[in-house]
Amino acid sequence: MQSFFSQAVEFLPILMQGLRLTIVVTIGSLLLSTVLGLVWALMRVSGIWPLAATAKVVVNTIRGIPIIVQLFYIYFVLPDFGISLTAVQAAIIGLGIAYSAYQSENFRAGIEAIDRGQLEAAQSIGMGWWLTMRRVILPQAFKIVLPPYGNIMIMMLKDSSQASTITVAELALQGKLIASSTFQNTTVFTLVAALYLCMSIPLMMLVSRLELRLSRP
Repeated sequence: MQSFFSQAVEFLPILMQGLRLTIVVTIGSLLLSTVLGLVWALMRVSGIWPLAATAKVVVNTIRGIPIIVQLFYIYFVLPDFGISLTAVQAAIIGLGIAYSAYQSENFRAGIEAIDRGQLEAAQSIGMGWWLTMRRVILPQAFKIVLPPYGNIMIMMLKDSSQASTITVAELALQGKLIASSTFQNTTVFTLVAALYLCMSIPLMMLVSRLELRLSRP
């Protein structure tokens, strides 16, 4: 046990560097996936056939390609077309696009759960489609999508480890590098697991707190 703590003191500063990149990738991809997911969802429920069909094709295509392949394509293939990105930029864009498909289905389910009579009532008093969405539908849908949105945040935090496949030195890759050079697998990966858990638990608590507040009349 004493050796574990002495090794932890030695390894933690290096792991914290990876932790910083993990947070950057997670926050960046979460913001991108939220914006894109909302765009795809609004296109799906717009009632305009070309927009709905386009969004459906995009979402199904994204869902059908593994995240790691999307990361490889963005980082290794796009430079052939003159688009060069850093590993962190490629990770944020790749994870953001990949998770936008799941965000889209989450948002669409929340929007469609709202009674259609509210949409018709808002339009009957002269509110346009976008104004109705912004002031009537989306605020109510937010309460519905919050629990699965919280799960997506946690999944994205853990899947940020896939950025290591395109050389992003985030937490998982830093742990792997330390373990391969020191052979202290138990200590290193126990610390990595604990750091991921320390990041996940506050997210779980935040979502639970928001659910409690939103459930109050």
